[in-house]
Amino acid sequence: MTGDVVIVGASVAGVALARTLRSSGFTGRVRLVDRETEEPYDKPPLSKGRLEEPVRLLTRPEAERLGLELLLGVEATGLDTAARRLALSDGSRIGYGALVIATGVRARRSPWIGPGVHVLRTLADARALHADLAQGGDLVVVGAGFIGAEVASTAIDQGCRVTLVDPLTSPPARVVGQSVGDRILTWHERAGVNLRLGRVVEALDQLADGISVRLDDGEVLRADHVVVGIGAEVDVDWLAGSGLHLEDGIACDPHGRALGADDVGEGRVGEGRVGEGRVGEGQVFAAGDVARWAAADGAPGRRIEHWNSAQEQARCIAATLLDPERPQSPSAVPMVWSDQHGRTVQVLGAVDPGVEPRLVEDGDRLLALWDDGGRVTGAVSLGWPRGALAARRAIANGAAVTAVVDTVAPREAAR
Repeated sequence: MTGDVVIVGASVAGVALARTLRSSGFTGRVRLVDRETEEPYDKPPLSKGRLEEPVRLLTRPEAERLGLELLLGVEATGLDTAARRLALSDGSRIGYGALVIATGVRARRSPWIGPGVHVLRTLADARALHADLAQGGDLVVVGAGFIGAEVASTAIDQGCRVTLVDPLTSPPARVVGQSVGDRILTWHERAGVNLRLGRVVEALDQLADGISVRLDDGEVLRADHVVVGIGAEVDVDWLAGSGLHLEDGIACDPHGRALGADDVGEGRVGEGRVGEGRVGEGQVFAAGDVARWAAADGAPGRRIEHWNSAQEQARCIAATLLDPERPQSPSAVPMVWSDQHGRTVQVLGAVDPGVEPRLVEDGDRLLALWDDGGRVTGAVSLGWPRGALAARRAIANGAAVTAVVDTVAPREAAR
């Protein structure tokens, strides 16, 4: 056993893990494998506001200083857990002492391609899109999820005329519930976004002077640019045949150990002390958007596509690798945010969009709270950072809804 840690995916989770290993005293070999040639960067800002320079998670000089090996521009193509070998797109195979998969998700492939038609997942995608948006003109966004909504907001700010198309009549409601989702839609309307909701794009045709977008009711929209944001897919195709459990991402135990790897559940937790460069023998972990961690009680988990959850999972994996007798599970409250039309949406904890929340309002600010009858379990904040902080603390501490209401607003403001 070499003691090497190989991390597939120079994502938030992947880079956070590498940094944490080093800051915790691990002196063994750490390699980061990523298909992009770019230095690792943060993806959420790509759709938020004007793109200037990306937020770098790790630069080559920093990696060299920390003793981290960056294998950029090479993709993982296969995994043999029995041999502890990772196959790469350049034809090489590398061994590992512990493997961490942090490849995230990828934008669902667009059914349409051509000049002026964009998807948004990578830095190259973002640069191409923002170069087009800088020219102004008419933009049609297909898909009103967070990314589509953020692109619409950015394009409006840059002087584009924007139409947002989605098959759902209230796309945000799928994540935050009807009452909160409808409030977000009013932001788009007030900003001048043309909404075509409950509508489906049937065809995109290239014209001499732009793009024709035909909807299912016969309406035809003319566009200079089109962004297709129709969701994301977990990046696990390369793991077929590995033995890992791959339904909706990589299924893991409560500590991030991938189910189906040869050593999971067999007690092979490695040996040695922190800093010796010896870690769990042959163990495979997963973190970030691609991972589905079981609950603390062992119940099947769900993927959490949250920026801070990726960091928390990376912290837990690092701690478990370095002290395998005390494996750790996440304790931080999951949180994701979206910036739209000058306001911030923050989603915290477990939100049930099918259940009407308790609402607290203060002017244009809104806080929605979900509970289990006794304690706050989830929250959505619209333009209310103080409310989001109070809700986050309540979720972490198991506090009641009334504790949040008493903190952020008079009791009569809640309903």
